[in-house]
Amino acid sequence: MNRTLFKQEWLKGDLYPHVFAYYFKQWSDYTMAFHSHDTIEIMYVITGSCVIELETTAKAAACELILKKGDFVILDATVPHRLTVDERGPCRMLNVEFDFKGRQTAFPSIRQLALEDEFVARLITEPSSYLLLRDPSEVYQVLKSLVLELDNCGKHINMKAELLFAQLILAVARLHHETGTQGIHPAELYVKQAIEYIHHNYDRDIQVKDVASAVSLHPGYLHRVFRAQLGKTLTGYLTELRMEKAKMLLRETDVAIADICDYVGVGSRQYFHAMFKKYTNQTPIAYRNAVDSPSLGSRGLKLE
Repeated sequence: MNRTLFKQEWLKGDLYPHVFAYYFKQWSDYTMAFHSHDTIEIMYVITGSCVIELETTAKAAACELILKKGDFVILDATVPHRLTVDERGPCRMLNVEFDFKGRQTAFPSIRQLALEDEFVARLITEPSSYLLLRDPSEVYQVLKSLVLELDNCGKHINMKAELLFAQLILAVARLHHETGTQGIHPAELYVKQAIEYIHHNYDRDIQVKDVASAVSLHPGYLHRVFRAQLGKTLTGYLTELRMEKAKMLLRETDVAIADICDYVGVGSRQYFHAMFKKYTNQTPIAYRNAVDSPSLGSRGLKLE
């Protein structure tokens, strides 16, 4: 039977996270003895560097992984490994050891996450006993929040900790997918990063130069590759996103029409009205009246 990063029986039933150990630790000029766990372990380097040696099979020589700041490794249960930090300086790490067990909970099981997200499914079925990834910072922020929450709630994972754990799995799965993508043109990655930036910042007064700076490209080059990939300009994409968000706010909330321009990053009310009418052939007030005129209360949510 081929080995995978996560136990495949975790996909057969509805199982939920159980954390055995979690801790921050700074190591200096230290070599650990080879050992193994019955749980999956995440070892994240916060500062400094270290070497993780793995005995992947009985016949193979130990595999050496060099981890620097921002690197982390996920180790399958029972894999013999050891940590080495040389005399050049300390290495501060964050470790979490976990598996999945059955119990009653309101949150998605690992099986349900895998069914909902193809990247989680790929992570669980990764044909390896370890995974080394470099984190831009998202995984660390979630991991740190999870550990701090576990400190607050003790050994019993509460609802917030479960949400953070699910977020951790999703973040690792997405990073695993992006790192392992083969044969993708660099322009596609730049466009993907630009789209993510736009979706995170459409409510602000952003321009092409701001998006280009976020993905470390010249604005003219980003404009060309964006149009080549999507068949529309970056400005056009941003406008469409803003108008769709405005339609949602008009349709689903009671936000004042005069204020919606601020929610979608268009500073001028007059310009927003002109953009919306050009995009929908309706004024904002006509759109709101048309979609739900019989029952204003059905929108329910009121945003201040």
